[in-house]
Amino acid sequence: MSPHNDSGSDEFVAPPQMFCRTCRRPLNTRARAGRIEYLHAEQLRGGAAGHPAEPVTAAEIGTVVLVCDFCSAADPVWIYTGADQETDIRVVTSEVVDFGDYQRRHRAARTVRADTEMGPLQQWGERWTACDGCAAYLDARNLYGLIGRVVDRMAAKYRRGSRLARTRADLHALYSPLFATLQPGRTAITDEHPGQRNPTPDST
Repeated sequence: MSPHNDSGSDEFVAPPQMFCRTCRRPLNTRARAGRIEYLHAEQLRGGAAGHPAEPVTAAEIGTVVLVCDFCSAADPVWIYTGADQETDIRVVTSEVVDFGDYQRRHRAARTVRADTEMGPLQQWGERWTACDGCAAYLDARNLYGLIGRVVDRMAAKYRRGSRLARTRADLHALYSPLFATLQPGRTAITDEHPGQRNPTPDST
């Protein structure tokens, strides 16, 4: 599926929220070279969804299955709203390691320089679903607590050695704009209103 713009300009237009026909869960979007790639939340965290994404609108499948946008827990209970957010992803094209370090450590040699190029554009939107566990950190505006919770639930390869620092830095870059623009209040997700209302302050 390709994005379009009825005005005729080259500006990228975000597609509507899409869900997977197989599991009925929301899909994340990545844009590259004018094309849209759809991914399950588990794939963004280094896991496997068990099936390819088959994007459809909510109207095509009726009842949707929401997951926590932070830790992928089932049955999120709150929706938080911040500014519309996009993340430019840079892809590593080559790495340079110290020759002596490579002789001693081989594949474990430390990278002294990395060349990158622009990668896909990740679009996150304005609304974020949260389970009770993640909501506690959002309500307390505890950014580092939320990052720690999410990291603990990611695939092991993202929590090893130097990769852990990169993972935490990526999450900090992703969540910082949300925390900076987080609107007061939150919306309860119910069977009758599965996140379609505008957020209003709750009684807690």
